Amino acid sequence: MGESEAEQLSGEERLVAILAASRPSRARRVLRDVARTVSTVCNPFVVPLVLFVLLCAGTSQSLAEFWSRLLVCAAFTSIGPMLFLFWLYATERISDLDMSERDERGKVFSIFIVFYAVATLTLWFMHAPQIITASMAGYTAAGIIVWQITRFWKISTHALGITAPMVALMYLYGAAPLPFLVLIPLVGWSRVYLRAHTVSQVAAGVALGALSVAVFFRIFQVG
Repeated sequence: MGESEAEQLSGEERLVAILAASRPSRARRVLRDVARTVSTVCNPFVVPLVLFVLLCAGTSQSLAEFWSRLLVCAAFTSIGPMLFLFWLYATERISDLDMSERDERGKVFSIFIVFYAVATLTLWFMHAPQIITASMAGYTAAGIIVWQITRFWKISTHALGITAPMVALMYLYGAAPLPFLVLIPLVGWSRVYLRAHTVSQVAAGVALGALSVAVFFRIFQVG
C-alpha cells in the first residue's frame, strides 16, 4: 500500500470515527425510546378512557349502567376527539399529531371543548353519578383554559391529562391509586426529554389538572 493510499485510509477511518462519535449512545437511544413509549401510552386520549372505565365500574349497579355511561365518556373524550385529530392530519389541516403549531392547537382545542361540553350535558341528563359528571365538567373547564393559554404558551396537555385522572381516582378509591402517582413525574420527564415541553409547561399542566378536579369535585360535592 502506497503512502497516498495509507493517508486516504487514515482519512476514511477518521471519518468513521467522527460519524460514530456523532451517533447517540445506546443509553441515550434507550432513554429516548422509553420517553416516546411513555408519551404515547399516556397520551391525552388513552388516559381519560382508562379513567372513565374505572369510574363507571366503581359507580355502576348494573352492566347496562356501566356501558351506557362508558359509551358516552369514551365517545366524547377519546374516540371522537382522536378520530377528529386523525382526520385533520390525514387531510393535511394540521402539520403533525402533536399539533406543534400554536395556531393549530388553538383551533383543535376549541372543537375538543365542544366534545367535552356535550358529554357533560349528556351525563347530567342521564343522572350519572356526580363523580363522573364532575370529572367531565373538569375536562371541559380545563379545555377552555388550555384553549386560552395555548394562544400565547404551550402548556403540557400530557401532564394535565395524567394528573387529573390520578386525582379523580384518589377521590373514588382513596389511597389505593397512590403507587400510580409515579406516572405524573414519569410523563412529565418524557415530555421534557423529548423537548416537546419545558419544565414550567409541564408543571403548569400538572397544576391545572389537579386544580380542575379539586374545583369541580367541590362544586359537585364529590368526596
